[in-house]
Amino acid sequence: MQNWAGQPVRQLVVAAAGPARAGIERVLRRVLAELPELLATAVVDVATGQVLAGYAASREFRPGAVAGPNAEVVRQLHALLGALPEQQEQLEEVMVTLRSQVHLLRLLPQNRQFLYLAVDCRDTNLAIAREVMRSSLERFETLIG
Repeated sequence: MQNWAGQPVRQLVVAAAGPARAGIERVLRRVLAELPELLATAVVDVATGQVLAGYAASREFRPGAVAGPNAEVVRQLHALLGALPEQQEQLEEVMVTLRSQVHLLRLLPQNRQFLYLAVDCRDTNLAIAREVMRSSLERFETLIG
């Protein structure tokens, strides 16, 4: 599943194992239910850049292709925060705005994984997308913690 070549379109694929599997699947199913027009979503391991679960609305959006670079962004931002004099802040979310798309990364509890979401600006309100991510991850926290 590393590059997700030939990944089924509009189908949730879960590769995670262990106790977190059910929670990760619930998070993505909730995101899909709340944002049915999204372009792609995934849960990604920060350390390895591996997709633990993902969904793409079309073949152009491959969560596996962006997972590694997005994980590197998160690692670099953690390094940056560690280098700042005020180390009390924690990374919560990264937003990349493009002309017609918004890509959001929101860290899961313990900062070991993040939820990735790509939406079309014409179809999805940014505030709604951010709230869906936040509330979905709150529920995940109660499932595992």
